[in-house]
Amino acid sequence: MSAKHELNRFNLRVYGICIREDCLLITDEVRGGFPMTKLPGGGLEFGEGLEDCLRREWREELSVEIEVGKVFFVNPFLIQSAFNPRDQVICFYYQVDLLGEPEGHFATLPMDFPAGERGDLQAFRWLPLSRVDESIFTFPSDKALVRELRGLNFLPPDDQDFRR
Repeated sequence: MSAKHELNRFNLRVYGICIREDCLLITDEVRGGFPMTKLPGGGLEFGEGLEDCLRREWREELSVEIEVGKVFFVNPFLIQSAFNPRDQVICFYYQVDLLGEPEGHFATLPMDFPAGERGDLQAFRWLPLSRVDESIFTFPSDKALVRELRGLNFLPPDDQDFRR
């Protein structure tokens, strides 16, 4: 049986694209021992709309209110969840503006978590747009988003040296 036939429910994810001073806000996380780099956001709960979900996730993760803009991108291809093979993942990416200063652990290096913390971990980074590359991100939807941002000239072209 193919993976497509094993899927039996949807997992709706909502993420925010926040650009400030030519940097993109991203998050490094470890959940259940699985390291990942992605955009801030998370899963839709029953009884909540997409924008409400995004506001809740940013309050929970960053203790900040946001203004939710337009939907910028929705993954157009099939994604099977990395955590539950029965879930088909659909990701919605919204433009967001901060209405305050975000809180939480901010780092400059990937996977740089506070010393001594165990279990599920999270750190945020302001990544310069000139260094945003799809290889940084863990999930196929985020990688596709980076290609879309590059195609609309939000990011430098593919052939630029991102190590500068």
